[in-house]
Amino acid sequence: MAKTALITGVTGQDGSYLAEFLLAKGYDVHGIVRRTSSFATGRIDHLHRTFDGGPSRLQLHYGDLGDGTGLRRIVELVAPDEVYNLAAQSHVRISFDQPEYTADVVGLGALRLLEAVRDHSRSTGRQVRFYQAGSSEMFGKAAEIPQRETTPFHPRSPYACAKVYAHWQTRNYREAYGMFAANGILFNHESPRRGENFVTRKITRSATRIKVGLQDKLALGNLDAQRDWGFAGDYVEAMWLILQQAEPDDFVIATGESHSVREFLELTFEKLGLDWRRHVEFDQRLIRPAEVDVLRGDSSKARAALGWRPRVSFDQLVAMMVESDLELARRELKAGS
Repeated sequence: MAKTALITGVTGQDGSYLAEFLLAKGYDVHGIVRRTSSFATGRIDHLHRTFDGGPSRLQLHYGDLGDGTGLRRIVELVAPDEVYNLAAQSHVRISFDQPEYTADVVGLGALRLLEAVRDHSRSTGRQVRFYQAGSSEMFGKAAEIPQRETTPFHPRSPYACAKVYAHWQTRNYREAYGMFAANGILFNHESPRRGENFVTRKITRSATRIKVGLQDKLALGNLDAQRDWGFAGDYVEAMWLILQQAEPDDFVIATGESHSVREFLELTFEKLGLDWRRHVEFDQRLIRPAEVDVLRGDSSKARAALGWRPRVSFDQLVAMMVESDLELARRELKAGS
């Protein structure tokens, strides 16, 4: 029989790639979608999906990590073999503006879902494997570079603090209740599906619009921050591999390379034959109250235990995003002409 997976945040970048990956492996996939006045399913519109139990291997359910009762109802209805908690208010800078909301959704949301899974397992006797999406931001101002599973956390934002809470709750449920609860500490991962208010996509989206004449300037903050950037499509495979192990554990997922925002910017504009210095302006409002200078991950444990390797290089990732956004900019230009 096909396995059943439940994904929170299925309409996000990672959720859409994970849904594709699991469907290709023969899973029945269920996703939780927040109710809004307009559909936010653009990243999964190419997949045949339905609400309310229609004939599809991707079924969507309205729910929210702020609603524990609703989460219980969905878990009971779906009876998943695997749960992937990917939903979050995941924009670090915005978490400073919405700290309480971020803590509730990212931190307490994970706890609500863990409780729903624990109650379901206790009442049915079924083991449900639980994946918690951690973040390299949890390391924050870590003294150790590169960061690995044993590196102490030093979070520098409300988002990172909430992720640390969710990480330790996941470990606690594993140790206290014997649940198969695992953490993936994923370093930055990007793609053409990245939200446009994240710096990488903001750069490729704006640069391609500049290329075709739709805009002239791009506002950015700290260009010296260094991040370990990989491809989201590679990283969702690691999520799945983490839940296929004999025992639950925690894994850092990273490329092992770090590049500055400036390098990402330079490479993007270079691929378009543009000089970024003519178009980029500094905006003080984009500076975080507490900065994270360098994040670089050591994924040796994952490579040895999971057999996981990143396939897409930094250069290939930038090229992929530029190509996709250039096509989008050209369509936008044509529509406006």
